Amino acid sequence: MERTGETLTLTAADGHSLSAYKAAPEGPPRGGLVIVQEIFGVTDHIRDVCDRYAAEGYLAIAPAMFDRVQRGVELGYSEGTVAEALAIRRQITHWNLPLLDAEAARVAVGEAGKVACVGYCFGGDTAWVGVARGGFDAAVAFYGGHIYTLIDETPKAPIILHYGTEDHIASADKIALIRERHPDVPIYIYDGAGHGFNCDARADYDAAAANLALERTRAFLAQHIG
Repeated sequence: MERTGETLTLTAADGHSLSAYKAAPEGPPRGGLVIVQEIFGVTDHIRDVCDRYAAEGYLAIAPAMFDRVQRGVELGYSEGTVAEALAIRRQITHWNLPLLDAEAARVAVGEAGKVACVGYCFGGDTAWVGVARGGFDAAVAFYGGHIYTLIDETPKAPIILHYGTEDHIASADKIALIRERHPDVPIYIYDGAGHGFNCDARADYDAAAANLALERTRAFLAQHIG
């Protein structure tokens, strides 16, 4: 898919500057989406996600969440790059920091109307924080591996969660903790899908699971964002 977006610089509330990729629809936007990356940075896949949502009518933006540690992070999906990505991730020690960056992106697309956070992996955890502490109108979390550590925080806006049965990070017992504490939060489980099942650049990509999750996400966004 041809890239339709632009790279710009955002400023978070604490003065930190970060890069972001923003893609706009051809006509008036249905709403805004903040697309929050996996631990691999704002990759070609994440830019593709932005472009696809823009083609569906949303003003979409992907903030570079790792700019606080290392600018321009864009890693592949090999075993070595996973270790490198995790080393960067561990240097972000408090969820208020990703929230500041996600909020800066939310403000940047606020002209579109209501704004949802759609996050993957690390971004899925951020999406949960975004509706618990931030100003997002809705959120979608794909395989957020640490949401179970945040279950004492209650979402203040609608959120749905997507997980695969073969996720080695978000295991069934962790998902059960979320479901028990927040029974009103829809949690969709995809049989046979692993962590990262939505990313077509990864070995864990599961087309059937990804397509069904996208269908559910589209319906959710149409209901809560526009």
